[in-house]
Amino acid sequence: MLHNLTGWHALIVLAILLLVFGSTKLPSLAKGVGQSLRILKDEARDTSTAPTERVTSADPTADDGAPVPIRHAS
Repeated sequence: MLHNLTGWHALIVLAILLLVFGSTKLPSLAKGVGQSLRILKDEARDTSTAPTERVTSADPTADDGAPVPIRHAS
């Protein structure tokens, strides 16, 4: 879908952005997007290098994964 976009398309999108946001807000908008992308990259890198910890039960025989039967008082 995006493989046939040309430079003209980018210019049209930039012109529309300029009309919508104005020339005074575009630099701050671009700065905010850049900071967001930087934070996203840092977080993605942190999660990929962080060691994974396996949560286990304190008593391995306490839970064998079988469902607990429901007992009704009669």
